[in-house]
Amino acid sequence: MRVTMDLELKDIPGQLVLALRPISELGGNIVSVVHHRERKNPRGLIPVQIAFEIDETRVDTLVNRLKNDGVVVAQIGRERLRERAVVILVGHIVHSDISDTIAQVDGTGYAEVKDLAMSMPGIDQYSSARLIIRAMGKKELSDAIELLRNIAHEKGLLLIERVKTEVL
Repeated sequence: MRVTMDLELKDIPGQLVLALRPISELGGNIVSVVHHRERKNPRGLIPVQIAFEIDETRVDTLVNRLKNDGVVVAQIGRERLRERAVVILVGHIVHSDISDTIAQVDGTGYAEVKDLAMSMPGIDQYSSARLIIRAMGKKELSDAIELLRNIAHEKGLLLIERVKTEVL
């Protein structure tokens, strides 16, 4: 899981190390650190933004360790689903139960349908649906696409994979 944290540090030597050490000790992988030394807040603390990857089960432990060390945790953002793909389904989508298709992807626990846009030109004509799929990682995204491939085959739908959003 990717996590972003907004921290507030005292303006004394060693504070940044004090904030970063627990992330490393808990197996986190730091992606970026933005230290705003020139922008102290009204309390005289220095805002620092940190992005890192860490096991989801360790985030609460990390926050407690930071607070016990006197680091102010101003905000936490968790990004569980990092990968994204756009696919298109074509066929009798409504009659083949699009809600079941979405439920199967969402039921994986590692991927979700985050957006759906449909076009239905007529009751006896094929419809099309653009789905935005979000997943925890590249492998999970690939697995979700494979699941959609199987669902489309079972329901007699055409799956157009990995549509670039710039084209839409």
